[in-house]
Amino acid sequence: MSNQTWTQVVVGATAGLSVIVWAALVLVPAWTSFSKLWERLVAVVLSVYVLAAFALAGAFLGGAFLWYFDEL
Repeated sequence: MSNQTWTQVVVGATAGLSVIVWAALVLVPAWTSFSKLWERLVAVVLSVYVLAAFALAGAFLGGAFLWYFDEL
């Protein structure tokens, strides 16, 4: 396997694991905390918003690390 293939496998596995952990630790508690359907749907939308915010923060931190890697 080439280095690029290994990188793609690691990125895919990490993304899959992250979605599973997000579903178990954020989505399920948000869904079960409410009884009405509209409340549950709003909780799901807000948890997706939180997931996107954490993904964006991680991308920025990773990008900053790579940008300044040669100076560290």
